[in-house]
Amino acid sequence: MEILIGLTIPFLGTTLGAAMVLLLRDKISQRTNNAMLGFASGIMVAATFWSLLQPALEQAGEGFAECWPVFAGFIAGMVFLLLLDTFIPHQHTDSNAPEGPKSSLSRSTKMILAVALHNIPEGMAVGVVLAGVMNGDANLTIAGSLALSVGMAIQNIPEGAIISVPLRSEGKSKGKAFLMGALSGLVEPVAAIATILFLGDNTASMPLLLAFAAGAMLYVVVEELIPSSQQGKHSNIGTIGFAAGFTIMMLLDTIL
Repeated sequence: MEILIGLTIPFLGTTLGAAMVLLLRDKISQRTNNAMLGFASGIMVAATFWSLLQPALEQAGEGFAECWPVFAGFIAGMVFLLLLDTFIPHQHTDSNAPEGPKSSLSRSTKMILAVALHNIPEGMAVGVVLAGVMNGDANLTIAGSLALSVGMAIQNIPEGAIISVPLRSEGKSKGKAFLMGALSGLVEPVAAIATILFLGDNTASMPLLLAFAAGAMLYVVVEELIPSSQQGKHSNIGTIGFAAGFTIMMLLDTIL
């Protein structure tokens, strides 16, 4: 039951955020957008260290010979997201220019793909931690895995709103914008389940996979979230949001 809850919570966060399109105006202000992106960045950076890299290093042991899988996994996670970013057509809500290869896909579809790219490493992070708990890893606890899931859910709330509200401004009905925004969050539990199945009971590869998820998450933060949170005249709002998100995730990891 705890594993099922851990898989479901992040998706519920995206759904809750997407539901904001039913209450908000058709456009999110630059100030609010910066605050939400900064907040999501802070949570993801804190989760990268306390929920992923720290357990990976503790499990690997001391010395380069023991820790090299952590270093290699971190770089591999960065490269993995770089390749996805390069070869999958997508478009961010705050940009008029699509990224990746040329495609005939609609702007709305490319916007959803952009969110899906963000959700893949988050789902992997939740999945690898839950797999460690299932395999009895002493450095990973069910409370810690739920802290990560809750943290991902909290940062998914603004992500859900950031995708559903622009879809509404693109001409979609509120119901369709909500549904598309919510469904974009399905990538996370799918990626989490795929990671659990891939890992199986192979605990020896846990440090590498934890670091891989950390590298992938940090790529998203540095490449997309932080730059987007600093746009316009209210760049300090994004920084304040980052501090709030980082603190909340740090508290979750400490308390749980």
